[in-house]
Amino acid sequence: MWNPRAADSPLGFTDEILKTRTMKWLNSLAVFTAFQVSMASILEERASVNDVATIGYATLNGGTTGGSGGPTTTVTTLDALTSAVSGNAKKIVIISGTITGNTVIKIGSNTSVLGAKGSALNGVGLRVLNENNVIIRNVKISKVLAEAGDALGIQASHQVWVDHCDLSSDRDHDKDFYDGLLDLTHGITGVTVSNTKLYNHWKACLIGHSDNNGAEDTPITVTLALNSWTNLNSRTPSIRFGHGHIFNNVFDDNNDGINTRDGAQVLVENNVWTGTDKPLYSTDGGFAVATGNDFGGASDTAPQGDFTKAPYSYTLLSTSSVRASVTANAGQTLDF
Repeated sequence: MWNPRAADSPLGFTDEILKTRTMKWLNSLAVFTAFQVSMASILEERASVNDVATIGYATLNGGTTGGSGGPTTTVTTLDALTSAVSGNAKKIVIISGTITGNTVIKIGSNTSVLGAKGSALNGVGLRVLNENNVIIRNVKISKVLAEAGDALGIQASHQVWVDHCDLSSDRDHDKDFYDGLLDLTHGITGVTVSNTKLYNHWKACLIGHSDNNGAEDTPITVTLALNSWTNLNSRTPSIRFGHGHIFNNVFDDNNDGINTRDGAQVLVENNVWTGTDKPLYSTDGGFAVATGNDFGGASDTAPQGDFTKAPYSYTLLSTSSVRASVTANAGQTLDF
């Protein structure tokens, strides 16, 4: 039967049908908007300058508090940064803007070094040498020349938390144009590296100084969690002598894998690889225990170790969830 109301409506819809469909569309738009807000909160996480270590070996031995509770200084120049991070008094230093140079700056104990949103160190590395209780968060470091040193070096130090950092250079030069991207050596203990991006570099992460440094490096304890490793030639990571807990990392298009060496004991859990034919292996007699990993079609060839349980509590993401989480959260994604 002819309906004059329907005839006056687009496509012959009655007013009631149009109203119902409009409400459904508005509800869908509201859900989509809420989803975008939720994703924005994931991609840019609000953090406090007084945050302390919450994951891995850095939580042990009294924890890692850095400069929490101390005075806060914001720096915008190389000289100001160098001065602000020196000494062992409790302090929080925030890097703002871009600081350029050709040097490595030493950080004192009881210090938190934080990168403001959009900040960067170009050609300027950071070193923690013979210090205790240091936090480095949300700091972006790139293209530190070998003549200056490692992009981020932690040596003979204890209770250090590196979190949400962004470390890179390029592979346009030979392997010795830059030095290490992240070196953890000379008996470091209580160190956690989490939510960090390492990419576009030749020598990524060395743990343990050398083959003849076992007396100093055997006590090494390091956690590597929720990090992204991309387009790296070697040392992803290379670990000697100590204990390493490596979980929920993403490794993409690297020429190397985890190399456990010189008696190192490594616990490797729920990580994801693509683009390498040796994701986990051993040279010089290292060991590993591997569970829940996606080796991207390649194989674990490391000898079985005895490090089966980390000495702290932690949340282990399912292997299928790792890539999405790391992609959304790793790197300089905090806002203080």
